[in-house]
Amino acid sequence: MVPPEKRATRLREVQNLKMARSAHAYVRGSTIKFYDWLEAGPVDVPEGPAVWICGDCHLGNLGPLADRKGRVAVQIRDLDQTVIGNPAHDLIRLGLSLASAARGSDLPGVVTARILEHLTAGYEAALSGDFDRAAELDLRPKAIGHLLDRSVRRRWRHLAAERLETVEPMMPLGKTFWALTDDERAALSDVFQNKDMHDLVTRLQSRGADAPIAVVDAAYWMKGCSSLGRLRYAAMLRVGEGKSSSLCLVDIKEAVTAAAPRAAGASMPRDNAVRVVTGARALSPNLGQRMVAARLLGRPVVLRELMPQDLKLEVERLTQVQAVELAAYLASVVGKAHGRQMDKATRASWLSDLQKARTARLDAPNWLWSGVVDLLGIHERAYLEHCRTYALSLDRKAA
Repeated sequence: MVPPEKRATRLREVQNLKMARSAHAYVRGSTIKFYDWLEAGPVDVPEGPAVWICGDCHLGNLGPLADRKGRVAVQIRDLDQTVIGNPAHDLIRLGLSLASAARGSDLPGVVTARILEHLTAGYEAALSGDFDRAAELDLRPKAIGHLLDRSVRRRWRHLAAERLETVEPMMPLGKTFWALTDDERAALSDVFQNKDMHDLVTRLQSRGADAPIAVVDAAYWMKGCSSLGRLRYAAMLRVGEGKSSSLCLVDIKEAVTAAAPRAAGASMPRDNAVRVVTGARALSPNLGQRMVAARLLGRPVVLRELMPQDLKLEVERLTQVQAVELAAYLASVVGKAHGRQMDKATRASWLSDLQKARTARLDAPNWLWSGVVDLLGIHERAYLEHCRTYALSLDRKAA
């Protein structure tokens, strides 16, 4: 277990290790630098329609999500960086993530061109209105189909075994879950007395609207790189009483200022937690309807019940066929999230802009190709420098 005063140091060590493991992991963990590099680069990114964007649209942030009734669809999973911004930024971020995964899979360079061509095709198919249920099935890769099949079969015991490594009603303190201070425990108890939180938990999975909820256990959650410098907790709740009661797991994450730039003149909620929930409801309805904004220890936080059906898209090695299929499908998911916020005329105008930006040699916008290629080079250099710094820090500790 890690005492509160040592959390930041331990989290920074974990973040540095994760980002040193692969260039693709470094891409996922460098959102702030992505926008700095994009702004400083020579690429002239077009201004698309001002809509809610993910802001951190990489592979790991898309996957199956259940709605409040347990119905599953592939949508954007993480909206920490969501803003009303330029949809072109999501395309470049997704293209960079896919291209980095392809390089990590030792695929030839020509595959990057094919990835961006298929990414463009999938995104445009969604904008054109052709991305209906039948078209989605035609576009869906086998890997996504298998992931969805696994998702819909999952139950509470699977979530408990995966997240908690136990099916007992407790938060197992250790590597991932750390003990709370008295102030943290009291503040979490107060949060769950909030009517909005009660309504959120009881309306999911056909629970009774008047069912009582009680905090069974809670802990600080060391979850990914995003925990660094933030409040991050997990709470186990019991909903209902007696034999008809059920357990649920709630993720509580502090909402901080987004690194993604907002569109000029865009009006967004000033409270970061409200911003995240609002963006989620626009981009990922399944997730947005399961989230609520609150205040904890004087800071804005987002609470959401974790559902057994929620799964992350994990990519270890890609074949050429898998890479281009995944690019088309995931881009169509993002295109659908963007496009549902636009009227027909705006979608048509944005689609026309994308199509006019193609070159004779590449069936993708030139700014997308140039942006991804330039950023691949920048990330590779920064990743190697990160690894060098990390290795030197290990040497100093060993000395």
